[in-house]
Amino acid sequence: MWRGGATAASAARALRSRLLPDPIHYPATSLAPIASARTSSSSAPSSAAANSVVEEAAAAAVSVSQQAGSVSDALRHYGRCYWELSKARLSALVVATSGAGYVLGSGNIVDIAGLCCTCAGTMMVAASANTLNQVFEIKNDAKMKRTMRRPLPSGRISPAHAAMWATSVGAAGTALLAWQQIHPVNTWVGAVVGAIPPLLGWAAASTDLSLNAMILPAALYFWQIPHFMALAYLCRDDYLAGGYRMFSFADPTGKRTAWVSLRNCLYMLPLGLFAYNWGLTSEWFGLEASLLTMGLTIGALSFVLEPSPKTARRMFYGSLLYLPAFMAGLLLHRLRNEQKVHNLAEKSELNGVLYGADLQDEERAKQKCEDRKPSRAQSRPPVAYASVAPFPFLPVPIYES
Repeated sequence: MWRGGATAASAARALRSRLLPDPIHYPATSLAPIASARTSSSSAPSSAAANSVVEEAAAAAVSVSQQAGSVSDALRHYGRCYWELSKARLSALVVATSGAGYVLGSGNIVDIAGLCCTCAGTMMVAASANTLNQVFEIKNDAKMKRTMRRPLPSGRISPAHAAMWATSVGAAGTALLAWQQIHPVNTWVGAVVGAIPPLLGWAAASTDLSLNAMILPAALYFWQIPHFMALAYLCRDDYLAGGYRMFSFADPTGKRTAWVSLRNCLYMLPLGLFAYNWGLTSEWFGLEASLLTMGLTIGALSFVLEPSPKTARRMFYGSLLYLPAFMAGLLLHRLRNEQKVHNLAEKSELNGVLYGADLQDEERAKQKCEDRKPSRAQSRPPVAYASVAPFPFLPVPIYES
């Protein structure tokens, strides 16, 4: 047993000496297999972890690049749609005109901030109007070759999205203009807007716009000036607290406000006569409208003579009564088409009779002038040119009868 055990132990030592050199004679080479084994065993997990981290970073970079590409494509797509919906070139022309008007009205000093706000607000409002116009006309645009490639007919953007864009940009532009463009001229601008609805109603019912269509819009425009001038004078403190700049702020005595009201009342005096003369109403409306306007003018005149809250309130209440009465008279005395044709025929017949009478009068006058002229015997040329003297033997000249 011992001998066999010794033999096995010697064989094991010999094998170990072959595999592992002697550490005394070969210290470096003897420790290298152990160190490499330890290193390989420890570096295997770390290299696998590093490879997984690199793969995750690459995947994240790819996803980020894809997301960035999709975001940039979306921004490019919707930006192009907004550009086309807003009709940016046409809106830029509108902005240029508004900016030119701002500069012309600024005098010696131009407020650059105000100019920028005006141009930006105008651009937003114009873009909103152009977008809403395309929202309302999708079906018509889809039938035309010139417009079928627009964002809405082509389906590149939905009508709801376009409507949201128009609403948001329009609200922003209106707020910007309201914040910067506060001016006493707002009364006249509002008067123009208030005069448009009757013109729209006429255009919806009639095929043409004539001078008759301007009677009621003109009355509305001139009526709003004394109405709101009286209101601005009575509520100066309230308008001042609200941040509105009214015409009456620069007129502490109220004289200029009263004169503006009187001037616009005078402008309304001939409207009733125009309505009758142009064939819109009967002659009764001309009389009634003149009387109504005279009453409002008297109220404005009292405001001019004595600017006070009492006279301003009197003119304000008079303006409240004037407009319903004017429109009621206009509707009550309006002429139908048959009556208009009959009146035109009578007027043309009367003009023809008067024209014929004028022609007869002219002919009679000419005849009288000719009768008054003295009659002159026309000289007849002689057949024989000779004289009696000094040759009495020659025959007497004979004249043709």
